[in-house]
Amino acid sequence: MNAYIERVLAETKAKNANEPEFLQTVEEVLSSLEPVINAHPEYEKACLLERMVEPERTIEFRVVWMDDNLQYHVNRGYRVQYNAALGPYKGGLRFASNVNLSIIKFLGFEQTFKDALTCLPIGGAKGGSDFSPIGRSDGEVMRFCQAFMTEFHRHIGQDIDCPAGDVGVGGREVGYLYGQYRRIVGAAEFGAMSGKAVCTGGSILRPEATGFGAVYYLREVLKHDGKGIEGLRVAMSGYGNVGWGIMKKIDELGGKVTYFAGPDGYIHDPDGVCGEEKLNFILEMRAKDPMHCKPYADKFGVEFVEGQKCWGVKDVDVYMPAATQNDVNMEWAKKIAESGVPYYIEVGNMPTTNDALAFLMEQKHLTVAPSKAVNACGVSVSELEMAQNAQRIYWTAEEVDAKMEAIMKNIYDASVEAAERYGLGYNLVAGANIAGFQKVADAMMAQGIF
Repeated sequence: MNAYIERVLAETKAKNANEPEFLQTVEEVLSSLEPVINAHPEYEKACLLERMVEPERTIEFRVVWMDDNLQYHVNRGYRVQYNAALGPYKGGLRFASNVNLSIIKFLGFEQTFKDALTCLPIGGAKGGSDFSPIGRSDGEVMRFCQAFMTEFHRHIGQDIDCPAGDVGVGGREVGYLYGQYRRIVGAAEFGAMSGKAVCTGGSILRPEATGFGAVYYLREVLKHDGKGIEGLRVAMSGYGNVGWGIMKKIDELGGKVTYFAGPDGYIHDPDGVCGEEKLNFILEMRAKDPMHCKPYADKFGVEFVEGQKCWGVKDVDVYMPAATQNDVNMEWAKKIAESGVPYYIEVGNMPTTNDALAFLMEQKHLTVAPSKAVNACGVSVSELEMAQNAQRIYWTAEEVDAKMEAIMKNIYDASVEAAERYGLGYNLVAGANIAGFQKVADAMMAQGIF
């Protein structure tokens, strides 16, 4: 490995020893950059990597809110505004009990390169809280969101930082957050948040965007091998907005999701999650209880395997992990390799551990695509929402869908070109890291050292 990269990695590990998720993603990205750093010795002189791995701003704050029993609770809020070299900070808010600074930093670091890949003028950030909306009433969620935004509003704005939703932050939460923001600032500043309802300036297709984009990216990967989505069988994890979007678009294009996993086990539906009845039931099921997918098996009379993941099943063509970080470790990676399935398309944020990802990339029969490229369509549509807000215009579903297709094709093409330019062949993981890094690096070098 390049000596400069080794030194920066060692220094980063020493500074962030208690932040494993953050260190994992930094190592994954920097280890792909050796040919770029070798070709640009000026980066070391400009202290580029040291600046890039350090967030521009890290914000932590207290959130005090009252439950329905008039009891007070204290949670912690975060916003890591990682890099704004390309434009205003952009990235989601995550409300989940396991949220901590390490997770928010890793998500913000990944977001910086993901946003750069879109070629849209946005920087990278991430935020959230260790509050979980699961099991909370609408009133409790509203009061928490209002308390969160009462502090958070001073750190965002349409030309500063435009947060959106993420895990635990859907349309309901974004609505409450934006409502409190508007109340505090006294203006309908639509561009201060994205993921809003269409009636308050949101973009149509935003809930489906990440899943749709993942399928558009997959389609480009298949085209490379002279294949298509017609008749394709998919195994995936997750059935939230992202997973539902994948199911919907795969069905629309003639394929089918035959396996999907949740926290309680996995579903095997040989006929696929196809048609309005099944897709609508997914929405109802997760709204009632996002921790259990077994009701789908009960409803449609299909197989449910309790407490297991579907990685390793052989009667599919593609694996798409679309749930949470580190969903696939080395044990599961070996089962995936043994299955002979030819495509592994990451969708969730960092769903594969570093050792498992490296192992999967070594498998000659397997094409691996990274999440920072595959799941970039969600933030792309958030930026399209910002553009619509700024221009006071509205794009139809067909117009937004066409823009999503074009963006995802450009991301795929940029990743392929970057890997080939540095002699790495058809390496989608390294290509995405390099293409995103180069965009941010060029902007940082042009703006001077600060």
